[in-house]
Amino acid sequence: MKTYLSSRLPWLFAIAAAALFPTLRQTVASDSSYAVVVSQQTAEDAGWKPVVEALVLKHQALVIPYTDSAEQAKPALRQAFPRYVCFVARPEEASRAFVGHVHRVTRQMDADPYTDCFWGILTGYDAANALQIAKQTEPLTIRKVAAGTEFATTMVDEGVWYCELNQGKMVRKERGRVAAPQRVPEDTTEALVGALNDYRPDLFITSGHATERDWQIGFRYRNGSFRCADGRLFGLDTRGQRFPVDSSNPKVYLPVGNCLMGHIDDGNCMALAWLNSAGVRQMLGYTVPTWYGYMGWGVLDYFVEQPGRYTFAEAFFANHHALMHRLAMCGSELLDQSGGDTDRRRSPPAISDEARAAGLTPADALGLVFDRDVVAFYGDPAWQARLADRPKAYEQALIQADGTYRFEITPQRGSDSFAPINTNGSQRGGRPFVAFLPQRVTDVRIIEGEDLRPVITDDFVLVPNPGVCDPAKRYRVVFEARRL
Repeated sequence: MKTYLSSRLPWLFAIAAAALFPTLRQTVASDSSYAVVVSQQTAEDAGWKPVVEALVLKHQALVIPYTDSAEQAKPALRQAFPRYVCFVARPEEASRAFVGHVHRVTRQMDADPYTDCFWGILTGYDAANALQIAKQTEPLTIRKVAAGTEFATTMVDEGVWYCELNQGKMVRKERGRVAAPQRVPEDTTEALVGALNDYRPDLFITSGHATERDWQIGFRYRNGSFRCADGRLFGLDTRGQRFPVDSSNPKVYLPVGNCLMGHIDDGNCMALAWLNSAGVRQMLGYTVPTWYGYMGWGVLDYFVEQPGRYTFAEAFFANHHALMHRLAMCGSELLDQSGGDTDRRRSPPAISDEARAAGLTPADALGLVFDRDVVAFYGDPAWQARLADRPKAYEQALIQADGTYRFEITPQRGSDSFAPINTNGSQRGGRPFVAFLPQRVTDVRIIEGEDLRPVITDDFVLVPNPGVCDPAKRYRVVFEARRL
């Protein structure tokens, strides 16, 4: 169960914000649920200061400055305990190490191992790009999806995906129709650029080989690539033809299976080009070569395969909670092991009998540790982007009344209700059911459903997925809790 500091110092953040932004003194709310963490140097930079100001105005945010490391924000975050935390960072600050620091700091705001807020790193190719992202206010309902890899077309209004495994294959789903395969040219570079520029998707998904400088479109065959220069994306086909990407409509980008797409190692990298020239307002990305895949591919299980249930930020953190739950099952001592080691030949750790009974192996534990701190979430975490609501494999409801909470999962597809919709990729399926609480709680007491082995923290409830669904069984957890 999470623990809390009873005393808080909201005046500290108001004073800090007023000192940094004297014109905003009246807009800093002492009880804000949103905090901006930013280095003193970035906060005082003439170009980047308006980025922080925009977030403060939009969210009535607290400002937590630090001097040398984001780790220095931890005491202030523990005191404020905000629901959302945005780390504003210039590209030279948003390193792989910085992403790791953010993961660890936001898990250490209280005593349990789970991430304690929705966080995002807001950066951009330059300050103007970052300001554009910070000023985005209108929510995004995702109705149109394009991808360079297979996804569950049954769960979207319309979409198109180009196969990374079979050359010349594309699948298109038109609104109100069933998806159908089509033959396309063997080199799909121009078509994928067109999918961004002309089709104007709300969500773009990729997988396959990648580096900080390119995305290689074909995984099992020769194809073109996406590359970047001066903050702009372009396609380069196998004949050397160049196709500029100019896609300004706001969108979410999920490079779920790409190595290094989230690694900002200098100003000329793919992540910054996606943010700058492709209209991307939120994205995830591995900062290392990926091989296990739980933190990337699993976001599709929550975001795409449960359309309308979660915002992108919620889907990302539901998946991270799932990872931490799985890792804790392997052994609590693994929760603090360092991750991101690219050497897969490390000796796998010992795991618990419970984990073995659940089908996990020492290699799984190694992979979970690897994935835990290396996937970045870029963008304003409070900006809402979610898929258009569609029928789902199961319904879930969280109902609150007079301090009692009821979390109920209702199967919609018989014994297949808890099975994955799509298995393309790595580590798909089996994700636990997650619901975020409308406010933080404490003093939890389970009344019903303890046999489902729920995890209830101050801000979410998690119920392990049994895999096979028994339609006659009641999947319900009832608990009492006191609002913080």
